[in-house]
Amino acid sequence: MIQTIAQEALPCDESLSIKKKRIAPSGADLSKCKRISIVTGTHGDELEGQYVCWLIQKRINENPEYLSGIVDIYPAINPIGIDSITRGIPAFDLDMNRMFPGDKNGSILERVANGVVTDLEGSDVCIDIHASNIFLTEIPQVRINTIFEKELVPIAKKINIDLIWVHPSATVLESTLAHSMNAVGVPTLVVEMGVGMRITKSYCEQLTDGIFNLMAELGIWSGTVSPVREPLVVYDSDPISFLNAEKSGLFVADTKHWVNVREGQKIGDILDPLSGEVLTTVEADCDGILFTIREYPIVDEGSLIGRILPGRELKL
Repeated sequence: MIQTIAQEALPCDESLSIKKKRIAPSGADLSKCKRISIVTGTHGDELEGQYVCWLIQKRINENPEYLSGIVDIYPAINPIGIDSITRGIPAFDLDMNRMFPGDKNGSILERVANGVVTDLEGSDVCIDIHASNIFLTEIPQVRINTIFEKELVPIAKKINIDLIWVHPSATVLESTLAHSMNAVGVPTLVVEMGVGMRITKSYCEQLTDGIFNLMAELGIWSGTVSPVREPLVVYDSDPISFLNAEKSGLFVADTKHWVNVREGQKIGDILDPLSGEVLTTVEADCDGILFTIREYPIVDEGSLIGRILPGRELKL
């Protein structure tokens, strides 16, 4: 069942409508059912979650007899951003993920944000899916505020991601959807993966496997689920090496991310297409795991090229 959870009038006889798809077992007493909510599309240039929403519905539609709880899917919290390929909210020049928990008596966007939060209340778990920006490729990871670490880390370990990154509260804004939902007692995980404006099928399938594993743990799904991987847990106190461009130019990677690297290993070159020169070679400055890498090739001096987690090693 598709429902409109928030709607506001816009100029030129248009409207801003936020919709969700509710999937529930036929004939069940929904007041007694567990509920998971899948939210994405907060930023219009992040599309990985759109495919996850589709994959979840595909699996449920293939075996509806295994569904014993409620799955609410919110594929586009910022629909006009998605329609216009804009990260924020067009015309308003605002970041939707800085509007929560909103205000039912506030501006148009505050009322919409409040409608989303109100509708999500009562969920047993919420998964807030984001992608990286167009500049960097990220492995599937969950980012957690230290305030909610005790409750959220065990849940995050069930959804088949590679990394859990625990941030101090000062770095996680209270105006985000995840912080707002956690503050009202709805355990909410922020997933980030892939790259902006693209779909990474393998990452989406990986996360979908994890969501079904979590659904099984909650008693929402009784079908067979895939084993989940054990993620690395990283804190802001852990040393992380940031590789930055020493020159402006065209970055061409020589390796992929989520691999073991050694100090001095070549990560890529920064080239000058006009002169034909190699301006500089980017090398790993330590042994560790390369878990972020530059996706967009044009770089300025100081641009982030990659992140390395020193002293860790993937078991290949």
